[in-house]
Amino acid sequence: MSDEVHPFRIDIPDADLDDLRARLGRTRFPDAEPVDDWSQGIPLAYVRELCTYWRERYDWRPVEARLNAWPQYKTGLDGVGVHFLHIRSPVADATPLVMTHGWPGSVIEFSKVIEPLTNPAAHGGTDADAFHLVLPTIPGYGFSDKPTTPGWGVDRVARAWSVLMARLGYAHYFAQGGDWGSAITASIGAHDPEHCIGVHTNMAVVAPPAEMMAEPTEEEQDAIAARQFYADSDSGYSRQQSTRPQTLGYGLVDSPAGQAAWIVEKFYQWMDCDGHPENVLTRDEILDNVMFYWLTGTGASSARLYWESFARGSMDDVKVPAGISVFPKEIFKTSRRWAETRFKDLRYFNRLDKGGHFAAFETPDVFVQELRACFATMR
Repeated sequence: MSDEVHPFRIDIPDADLDDLRARLGRTRFPDAEPVDDWSQGIPLAYVRELCTYWRERYDWRPVEARLNAWPQYKTGLDGVGVHFLHIRSPVADATPLVMTHGWPGSVIEFSKVIEPLTNPAAHGGTDADAFHLVLPTIPGYGFSDKPTTPGWGVDRVARAWSVLMARLGYAHYFAQGGDWGSAITASIGAHDPEHCIGVHTNMAVVAPPAEMMAEPTEEEQDAIAARQFYADSDSGYSRQQSTRPQTLGYGLVDSPAGQAAWIVEKFYQWMDCDGHPENVLTRDEILDNVMFYWLTGTGASSARLYWESFARGSMDDVKVPAGISVFPKEIFKTSRRWAETRFKDLRYFNRLDKGGHFAAFETPDVFVQELRACFATMR
């Protein structure tokens, strides 16, 4: 794809939406789980309910219109077409900020924080809190192209984002991310300190030394317990996606019920939702995100990021100014002393008492305040 930046609009054919409804109507469901909770995965009754709503009542067009109301573009980065939103603040000297989603998320996660971050004076802040936002879609996800050759791990994505920011005319910028976006953000901070002037993550990945693990603090014991739960009971999806993403992809790309169940089970597990994802997000919001995978047929291509990067991405020190927000339902949590072993100039560290993995989606007001407080230490 050309390196030129081209305007982009989402325009899903009616035939694709008709096909979705037809497939949902033909779903062959498994038998019900023999337990009365989510311990074997997302319950049959909820999947049936969700898919019925998706087929009969959900409307994609308002979502498409909202997205198209923001400036969207595509450009070629290292040979792959990348979709991104670029929303400039009305504050001319706002600081550029590139924000990166993860799996099973999308740029839809950031929809509630775009206005407060770009126009803070209208949302409880001041002009000093303003950002020019760049929200790219990881290759293989959503409306970005699917790589046709291997090698697109988190470090390559990070390098591509650095090129993107320069192409947009930003000599210096902040970076932020969670999930895979956290790994990409850390890689940007580690490898582009000439241009990246600070990072923030809501899922810092660190490898504390053995002596710290031997005598953990109380908060570190909580983090260790969370890691153990993930290893024992919550990591099956990552093992499959990091070893055989193609095999998984056949079911996800062919069955909307399968794609939804694969994603929504993680929303339940990783959100601070008190036992049900719809306690935090509306049913439409959940399906808006699922549609980024279904409409684009990215069940396999998005999973390949695990094959490329799981336990393979760099863990280089991050020496640019950094900030970390730790939400209680996050998958991987850290203490300040653990974090400082990798983030060498940790300016901001805060533990929250509410929220989970999809922070911008779940608790947008808190997320915005965290970014404002964090980046205020670096401006």
